[in-house]
Amino acid sequence: MAPSFTISCDDCTMRATDACADCVVTFLCGREPDDAVTIDLAEQRAVRLLADAGLVPRLRHQAVQPAG
Repeated sequence: MAPSFTISCDDCTMRATDACADCVVTFLCGREPDDAVTIDLAEQRAVRLLADAGLVPRLRHQAVQPAG
């Protein structure tokens, strides 16, 4: 099993600062249920580079292929 970690706003030193509004966790947690998170090609490349360096997990999403 891969190691994991928990990100909680409750123990963040930046909580309730200007940085909080620009935080990816705030963005993801503030979405409506079933809202998609969309990243463009440049962002996908950046995430891939970070994953290759071991800094973030690899994206696991795989789109459903249409039948036929």
